[in-house]
Amino acid sequence: MAADAPNKVILAEKFAQFSDHWAPRLAARYNGNEVRLAKVEGEFHWHSHADTDELFLVIEGHLDMEFRDRTVPLSPGEMIVVPRGTEHRPCARSGEVKLLVMDADGTPNTGDAATAFKPVEI
Repeated sequence: MAADAPNKVILAEKFAQFSDHWAPRLAARYNGNEVRLAKVEGEFHWHSHADTDELFLVIEGHLDMEFRDRTVPLSPGEMIVVPRGTEHRPCARSGEVKLLVMDADGTPNTGDAATAFKPVEI
């Protein structure tokens, strides 16, 4: 990704480049943030991000964002911002979900750098 030349990102083409779940791909960067694409299925683990908020936008499928006190269902075209320090668990119990996730540069997807999947640039 050239920093000096803007390029269009076609989400469908980017999603077609990978099939593994819970392994985000880096589609773009801006202002110290990463735009990640992920395919998810099943339940992730409970975690939080102490220093940054996290945005989830559902592209395809249905996602449940679980919090300790409630569950927020998300459909295509819907998004949620999880505030920093908030424990959460994304769940895709009805099949594969395609997500766009925005995080601060280098934020571990698991909340722990030791267990995180480092986003691969696509």
